[in-house]
Amino acid sequence: MLRYTLTRLASLAISLLVASAVIFLVVEVAPGDPAAYMLGLNAQPDTVAALRAELGLDVSRPERYLDWLGGMLTGDFGVSYTYRTPVAQMIADRLWVSLPLALYALTLSTCIAFPAGLLAASRRGKAADIGVTAATQLGVAVPNFWFAMLLVLLFAINLGWFSAGGFPGWDDPLAALKALTLPAIALALPQAAILTRVMRSSLLDTLGEDYIRTARAKGLSRGQVLWRHALRNALIPVLTIIGLQFSFLLAGAIIIEQVFFLPGLGRLIFQAISQRDLIVVESVVMLLVFAVITVNFAVDLAYAAADPRLRTRR
Repeated sequence: MLRYTLTRLASLAISLLVASAVIFLVVEVAPGDPAAYMLGLNAQPDTVAALRAELGLDVSRPERYLDWLGGMLTGDFGVSYTYRTPVAQMIADRLWVSLPLALYALTLSTCIAFPAGLLAASRRGKAADIGVTAATQLGVAVPNFWFAMLLVLLFAINLGWFSAGGFPGWDDPLAALKALTLPAIALALPQAAILTRVMRSSLLDTLGEDYIRTARAKGLSRGQVLWRHALRNALIPVLTIIGLQFSFLLAGAIIIEQVFFLPGLGRLIFQAISQRDLIVVESVVMLLVFAVITVNFAVDLAYAAADPRLRTRR
């Protein structure tokens, strides 16, 4: 297990290094000068040059990349061009919204998908299976931002149970969780539909294996076979989807954050792109890439825990 973990850690480090180079290159080659954008169309060339020097844009790109990379290794993400505040502080403030939202949505998605997938697989071809399959098809087809607007219309405007948007902060945890409930539901239901379909398909494939038929022939009931033998072996593709969903929920909630006016990482990236705040874009995207790769690393370890055969394969 130790050798397997070290190999995955080396792969993670290489992936992060390559990702940092790609992110920096893609952002830096984008048209437009941040200094000229900040000063406006009528700015004098010497004023633009002075601002470029102040922002550290007058040095070569390789130097900026190495400075940025070295700063990230020490926790220094630089200073925002627009707001003149540390990027790390901006990310930390927004992360306290995006991370709980992603975890909240993932928890709801998993709590819905696991029983629904088990129910559909154990009642294959029956009314329960047909109903779950129809519900998942609807969940996959409906865009989450459209579903979010329906939630606002019903629970915020008509019933008044929740606010239509905004975030009160974590001084009052109950109010904060209440503000994140509708966005989390809007994010969770489409992901729950996908996870339910994967769970059902994986369980049905596992239930068709020879060792399952052998267990049934020894006298175990279908429920015992499902819980003792099939479920654990069916978790490999399910864990993959859960890992990908967490990455998506953390990095891809920009539309939901716009609908509910949440000050998360998605809105921060959107604002930074519109303001040509390159250091913020690079740092936030790198952080999200780090989260995605780290989650995949954790999923690989979960694979090895769920299926010991993976630890001995070359």
